[in-house]
Amino acid sequence: MSRIDAKFAELKAANKKAFVSYIMAGDPDFEMSLEIVKGLPAAGVDIIELGLPFTDPMADGPTIQLAGQRALNAGQTLQKTLDLATEFRKTDDITPIVLMGYYNPIYNRGVEKFLTDAKAAGIDGLIVVDLPPEEDSELCLPAQEAGLNFIRLATPTTDNKRLPKVLQNTSGFVYYVSINGITGAAEPEAADVAPEVARIKSQTDLPVIVGFGINTPEKSEAIAGIADGAVVGSAIVSQIAAKQSVTEVLAFVKTLADGAHRA
Repeated sequence: MSRIDAKFAELKAANKKAFVSYIMAGDPDFEMSLEIVKGLPAAGVDIIELGLPFTDPMADGPTIQLAGQRALNAGQTLQKTLDLATEFRKTDDITPIVLMGYYNPIYNRGVEKFLTDAKAAGIDGLIVVDLPPEEDSELCLPAQEAGLNFIRLATPTTDNKRLPKVLQNTSGFVYYVSINGITGAAEPEAADVAPEVARIKSQTDLPVIVGFGINTPEKSEAIAGIADGAVVGSAIVSQIAAKQSVTEVLAFVKTLADGAHRA
């Protein structure tokens, strides 16, 4: 059982929904980024999504794009992102970490080496947004064989014909993108999202977590209430961009986590 599976089993036993937070590794620099990530579990975060900075983040809106640019400008690399996870694991061996990003940096490192290094660093799962199911042999299947969950995105345009293909090799959880478009572009309404979550859950036993556009405790609670949990990224990254302190960022995260846990 992976850390992700164990976490969802624990939450289910406690009748709680999951709160997942996204942080860009190395934003605004390695040290502050590590400090924030280390503080996330105590702020109520159940699963950490760690963004891998990339020069061409096509699925991301301006907030995440700028976070990636800040991280790259500060010298963040794939290796430093794995180093960050390694440092985190020295004091936390329970909280799952999902590495989220694009295939190019992984391909450049070499899939086999990357998977070995990611596993050693304590990474539990991958979300690689530019690798469709048709390319599963490229990374998805080798990742699963290496003991890493491969988490797939489903969207409002993933119809019933496409959905089984999206789900076939997915593990850990399904990430439902609640809006059409890039991260942080719009705000989802729980009433609109609920039927889509139900549709996905009718075809898989995996937890369904909803993200994109959630930016308040109230929205976190509403979305978690119709799914197995909520993901927040851009709203947290915006706090970092506004030069909030680590304490202030984590206090904001706690309000969002508390919202999801009330659901």
